[in-house]
Amino acid sequence: MPVLTPDMVRSSGASWPDVRSSALARAAAAPFPTTDLEHWRYSRIDELDLARFAPADTPSTVTGGGADAVITRVATSAASADASFTRLFPSNVHDLELFAALNLAHMDVIVVSVAANKVVSEPVVITHQLGGSGKAFFPRVVVEAGRNSEVTVVERFVSPDGDALLVVPVLDVRAEQAARVRYLGINELGTSSWLIGDQQSSGDRDSDTLLATVALGGDYARVSTAARLIGQGGNTRQVALYFAGGTQMHDFRTLQEHVSPRTTSDLLFKGAVQDTAKSVYTGLIKIHKDAKGSAAFQTNRNLTLSHGAWAESVPNLDIETNDVKCSHASTVGPIDEEQLFYLESRGVRPDVAQRLVVLGFFDEVLAQLPVGELATSLRAQVSRKLAIGEQS
Repeated sequence: MPVLTPDMVRSSGASWPDVRSSALARAAAAPFPTTDLEHWRYSRIDELDLARFAPADTPSTVTGGGADAVITRVATSAASADASFTRLFPSNVHDLELFAALNLAHMDVIVVSVAANKVVSEPVVITHQLGGSGKAFFPRVVVEAGRNSEVTVVERFVSPDGDALLVVPVLDVRAEQAARVRYLGINELGTSSWLIGDQQSSGDRDSDTLLATVALGGDYARVSTAARLIGQGGNTRQVALYFAGGTQMHDFRTLQEHVSPRTTSDLLFKGAVQDTAKSVYTGLIKIHKDAKGSAAFQTNRNLTLSHGAWAESVPNLDIETNDVKCSHASTVGPIDEEQLFYLESRGVRPDVAQRLVVLGFFDEVLAQLPVGELATSLRAQVSRKLAIGEQS
C-alpha cells in the first residue's frame, strides 16, 4: 500500500522521524476496519482501497486570527524541530486505530495557540484547497487555548468534483481552565472524494467548547468526534448540519464523555438525504462514576426526501452514577405532509414548499454556528443542492 511505505516518511525531510516511524509501524500492523465492528457498522469502509492513494503535502492557507493568535505550521517551520512540540502528539501510538496512525505518520500540522487571558476577536480560517486524483492528504489542526482565553477556528475542506482523493484529517482541541473555543468544520469536497476524520476535544474546569460541522460534499464522508470533559464545571456542545444527495453518504460517530462532576454536554445533529443517498449517526453519552451532578443531552433528527434515501440513527447511554440528568432522542422520516399542505394551500409550488421546509429544518443548526455570517452562504448551498435533487 503506498500510504504505508516507510521511505515516504523518511525521505520527506519531515520533523520527528521517530514519531512518524512509530506511527507508520502501527499503521502497518493495525487491522483494516470492517463493518463487523460496531464503530464501523453501516459504513462503506469495505469500498476503500488504500492502494489507490499516495500521500501528498496538504495545500493549506491560514487567514485571520490577529495578533493574539500564534499560528505555527509545525511541519515546515524551523521551530518544528523543537522537542517541546512533541506535546502535540499522542503518547499511546501503539494503541491508535489505522487512520489515526496514518495521519500521525504523514501529518501536516497547523497549531493555533492562544495565551492565557487573550481574546482572539477575528476567526482563524484554515482552508485546505485539495486536488489530484489518487492523492491522500493528512492535515492535523491543534488548538491550544490558555486559561480564560477565547478563539474561533474555521476549517474548510474543498476539492473539485472529478478528483478521486482521500482526506484523513485530525482535530485536537485543548481548552484549559475557563477557556472558550469555537470550531467549525465545513466539508465542501467534490463528489468523488473520501473523508475519514477524527475530532477530539478536552475541556478543563469551567471551559466551554463548541464543535460544529457542516457536511455537504464528498462521496463518503465520515467524522468521529469525542468531546471529553475532564474539569469540574466544563461545558461542551456539538452541532452538525449534513445533507447528502445522489449516491453520497455522510457518517457521524460521536462521544460525549463526562469525567468530572457538574459538567454539561449538549448535541444537536440534523441531516437530510435525497435521491439514493445515505446517512448514519451513532452517538454515545458516557458518564463516569465520579461525574455526579452532570447533565447530557443528545438529539438527532433526519429527513428522508426521496423513496430511495436511507438514514440510520442510533443514540446510546452509558451512565455509571445516579445523580445526573440525561436524555437522547432521534427521528427519521419524511417531511411532515401538513407543513407542505399549509404552504401549498397558500399558493406555494410543491418544490418551493419542500425547499422552505428543509431550510427551516436546518435553521436551528445554522443559528448556532460560531461564524454567523457564513450561515447565508451555507443556506444557499443547501438550496442549490435541493434544486439539483428536484431536477434529477
